[in-house]
Amino acid sequence: MKDRKFTPRRPRGGAKPFNRPGKSAGRPAWRDRDSHADGPVILYGWHTVTMALANPERRIRKLTLTENAAKRLADENIETRVTPEIVRPQEIDRLLSPDAVHQGLLAEADPLPSPDIETLTQEGMVLVLDQITDPHNVGAILRSAAAFAVKAIVTTARHSPEATGVLAKAASGALELVPMITVQNLARALTTLNECGFQTVGLDSEGTENLSDVTLRAPLALVLGAEGKGLRQLTRETCSVVARLDMPGEIKSLNVSNAAVLSLYVGASRLGLMK
Repeated sequence: MKDRKFTPRRPRGGAKPFNRPGKSAGRPAWRDRDSHADGPVILYGWHTVTMALANPERRIRKLTLTENAAKRLADENIETRVTPEIVRPQEIDRLLSPDAVHQGLLAEADPLPSPDIETLTQEGMVLVLDQITDPHNVGAILRSAAAFAVKAIVTTARHSPEATGVLAKAASGALELVPMITVQNLARALTTLNECGFQTVGLDSEGTENLSDVTLRAPLALVLGAEGKGLRQLTRETCSVVARLDMPGEIKSLNVSNAAVLSLYVGASRLGLMK
């Protein structure tokens, strides 16, 4: 079997069909949801693929399975929705990066639709990502967002990873649970959130006060910046509050995905969402 059987068409804008670590991404697949691109995203791994199969909004174009994976799906009464192609594990290995753990499942699917920021309900929490580019981090943030019932994640049309491959695997199915909203200008998006009644709280090591000391209210938008660079200046200026995460140990900074889950816990606790 030749590789080209599995190689999807490129989405408009030059996005790469597979998310390979260490290589810069082109136009991300999730951005194409706004432009109705027809290029597929790549999903692999048990939780990622089975959650996609269970999501009626996710159109599956092609499903490739090993015999063991097909048997497990049948044993657990999971509907494949399309007729799968059964291959040896090595055939899937050849299509992904060497460290990809696919567990015998690979799917090509349409990107999910992206809602407009103005349609967000004025309740609970949303996350806003300011140029966080690492797909592992964004995937982990998505997983935490699903755990804390985050209403949506807002990200930029540039300087963001593809909602495919590595990111989807790291999210472990959360792509199907948390809507992704892509915007061209983050400062304008934050202004819209402010006008819609959201409290926009930026997280930055140079914040004026500790997040635990900030009076939080719903709806709440927590804004996270890239590791190293943090929040951009205009992002900081548009947030209603810029806070820091104070910690008692010698290390004062956290990986952005860890900072996300900590700030989500603080926010959920203060808003009474943990009940």
